[in-house]
Amino acid sequence: MPAAETTQIPLGFEAPDFTLPDVRSGQNVGLKELRGDKATVVMFICNHCPYVKHVLPALVEFGRDYLGKGVQCIAISSNDVVHYPEDAPDKMRGLAQSMDFPFPYLFDETQEVARAYQAVCTPDFSIFDHELRCVYRGRMDGSRPGNDVVSDAADLRHAVDCMLAGKPVSDAQVPSLGCSIKWKQVRV
Repeated sequence: MPAAETTQIPLGFEAPDFTLPDVRSGQNVGLKELRGDKATVVMFICNHCPYVKHVLPALVEFGRDYLGKGVQCIAISSNDVVHYPEDAPDKMRGLAQSMDFPFPYLFDETQEVARAYQAVCTPDFSIFDHELRCVYRGRMDGSRPGNDVVSDAADLRHAVDCMLAGKPVSDAQVPSLGCSIKWKQVRV
């Protein structure tokens, strides 16, 4: 299966609002209540994607490292669970619990949130400032399955560190690369 890249869209767009179920708590939560005081990292991930599996330990570490610093990470899975049952909410909950996610893991059953964010692949990352304006839309780091680069979330860390230091985030951003989001088949 060919890899897909994050769609490059002009930075500065406002984060689309949403309310989705958190698979761990079972509660519906929204962007307005989850957002970070200084930065909000919205990431589209899933359970089955080898690209996500490859970076997941570093992603969890990234989330833990920025807890208490005004940064909130929000993970969303939007895949079609009929054709990809490993991405179903019960399996999402199991993964979040086994890896002790330090961020909510939300299920976008209608796929409307993925469309609103123009998410294309897993993983797909956007970082928003305190006004929920996008300042970063790119990769987590240069690591990919099989390329022998250690996954360390370097690109995400650099962008967030710039924000926390009051410095601008560079416009030179490399798109994320991963499996395509598994869109539901539309019946005609």
